[in-house]
Amino acid sequence: MGNDALNVEHSSGHSAAVFRETQDSEQFRRLKRKHRSFVLPVTAACLLWYFTYVLLAGYAPDLMATPVFGSVNIGILLGLSQVVTTFAVTMIYVSYANKHLDPDAAAIRDRLETKEGVR
Repeated sequence: MGNDALNVEHSSGHSAAVFRETQDSEQFRRLKRKHRSFVLPVTAACLLWYFTYVLLAGYAPDLMATPVFGSVNIGILLGLSQVVTTFAVTMIYVSYANKHLDPDAAAIRDRLETKEGVR
């Protein structure tokens, strides 16, 4: 596909120039900034949390083997909390996207559709 895709009209009826104009718009830049300002810090925090878990498992096996109740130890609880963290981050992102990203994305899409007369 390469750069040839930039010179053809897309199946939606939009020319590459319209897409470039949209990408250069302040509204699109603001949307990207909002997305990155959420995703990058959360990704960094999740990676830090994951690597902490892995390092503890590798270098502090006695701590991870500490019993909490019955056969359940700290390692198992921390491992399960990794799964809980994944679901929590997903729910938080969906809520954030619904409130902050989707309205801007819809406005950009509407502007594109009315600009080219696609509706």
